[in-house]
Amino acid sequence: MTKTICFDFGNTRLKAAVFENENFTAEIILPNDELVTIEELIAEIKPQKTILSSVIEHNPNIEDLLKAHTKFHKLGHLTKANFTTPVGKPETIGADRLALSASAVHFYPGKNNLVIALGSCITYNFINQYNEFIGGSISPGMEMRFKAMQVFTAKLPLVQKDWNFPLIGYDTQTNLQSGVIAGMTYEIDGFIDAYAHKYSNFNAVLTGGDTSYFAGQLKNKIFADPYFLFKGLYALSETNNG
Repeated sequence: MTKTICFDFGNTRLKAAVFENENFTAEIILPNDELVTIEELIAEIKPQKTILSSVIEHNPNIEDLLKAHTKFHKLGHLTKANFTTPVGKPETIGADRLALSASAVHFYPGKNNLVIALGSCITYNFINQYNEFIGGSISPGMEMRFKAMQVFTAKLPLVQKDWNFPLIGYDTQTNLQSGVIAGMTYEIDGFIDAYAHKYSNFNAVLTGGDTSYFAGQLKNKIFADPYFLFKGLYALSETNNG
C-alpha cells in the first residue's frame, strides 16, 4: 500500500489529505506550518509520496523536510498535468486552480467543466472539452463579504453565517446574512446559467467547505464534492512523483 499526503495551504486554513493508494481516507486541519507539525504528521502517517499546493508564503523549510522523507512535488506552472494552460501568464495561475483543473479532467474528461470552489474567495475555473484551462472568475468568499461590510462601514457589525436566515431580513443581522448567503447562491446559479447557455456538453462541479449547504440551494444540476481539490492533487502527485 502506498500512502500519499496532499497538502493544501490556503489563505484561511492549512489542510492535508491522506490517500492510501487512490483512496481518500482522511482530512487533517493543521494548526500551523512549523517544522515540528509536519514532522509529527510524517512520523504518524509514514507516507511514501507528498505534494504541496500553496497560495501563501509558507515556511520554505517544509519543502526540504518533505524532500528528505518522501517523493515530493511542489505544485506550480511547470507541473506535468493532464491539461494545458493557453493563457497569457500561466505562471500566475494559483496552485489551487491547477489542482481543481486536474481533478475536472480526470473525473469528467471530454466535458466543458466549470469548477466552482468556495474558499476565502470563490473561484470559477473553466476547463474546456479539449482539456484546456481557459480561466474564469474570482469573487469574494463568504467571510470576506461579511468582514468587508463591517470594515468599510461605520455601524454595520460583523455577523456570522446562519443557514436559517430569512430571505427578507428583519434586523441588521438577518439583512446581512440574506445579502451575503443568498447573494452567493444567486451569483453561483447565474454563472452556471451563463456557461451552460454558451457551452454544450457542459458540467458544473461545486467544492469547498460549504459545499453541502450551497449544493442544496442551487437550482442548477451540479456535482458536489468537498474534496475535489485533494483528488486533483493526488492525481498530479501520481503523475509527477512517479
